[in-house]
Amino acid sequence: MKDSDLIKKGYAYQNIKEEKITASQLDEMKAMIGSYEALFSRRALKYKAMGLKDKKLTEKDYRDLILQEYTFLKRPVIISGKKIFSGSEKKTVAEVLKLK
Repeated sequence: MKDSDLIKKGYAYQNIKEEKITASQLDEMKAMIGSYEALFSRRALKYKAMGLKDKKLTEKDYRDLILQEYTFLKRPVIISGKKIFSGSEKKTVAEVLKLK
């Protein structure tokens, strides 16, 4: 993401370690991407530690977990107009690098 130069291109940056995302921010992201599950990171260390991999989680569970623990949000999340990008997969990064 460092290569994208998004901050110089006018994108805002929010360090969610220091400034937690709000419920309304998360709800807005969900509306754009389609589900809380799509924003949820199964790579978070607490995912296994909390035994979540063995549970069937609901959309409410995903929402609550992301709001409780920032590491459950698939990062980075980039919003450009009506488009949203979540995660650091190569395909996602390639799309982000095309942003103006």
